[in-house]
Amino acid sequence: MIGDKAIKSDIRIMRMILFIGFMLMASVSFSQEVKKVKITDVAVYIQNSTRPMLVNFWATWCAPCVQEIPYFIETVKRYEADSVELVLVSLDFPSYYPKQVTNFIKQKNYEATFFWLNETNADYFCPIIDTKWDGTIPVTLFVNNKTGYRKFFNRALTDRQVELETQKLTGKIKS
Repeated sequence: MIGDKAIKSDIRIMRMILFIGFMLMASVSFSQEVKKVKITDVAVYIQNSTRPMLVNFWATWCAPCVQEIPYFIETVKRYEADSVELVLVSLDFPSYYPKQVTNFIKQKNYEATFFWLNETNADYFCPIIDTKWDGTIPVTLFVNNKTGYRKFFNRALTDRQVELETQKLTGKIKS
């Protein structure tokens, strides 16, 4: 009788531990932190990367931006074995950060590394990423520091263009 109560108590404790563990794992896997950064932080992040990267500059209010993000996410998933990283750098207005940007990302179920660019002077930050960047969005940089591959697009991309550039980025085809 006493042994049965102890076993039932142990089972309840184990269930509670499993439930808490599951909830913690779920909150970690479903939460998307959007880190506030300066352009120099983004440049250093790109420079220090040991993985192939797709770096996209976008905003929640930019329809072409929002249209192409799923292409990036789907493509990066297909190249998981190549450790391709998707970095989404939001250029949303300061009043949108963090709440509206984070809510948008959660609503769309985006999976990436997220930054919010805390800069307003495009004449300063654009050439740090690429001298051809004229300030418009979306723009995307494909970069692989190990191979020296670097390609900048100052426009929205189609799903086929994202696929082709990712093949070049990972060395699946020659550029």
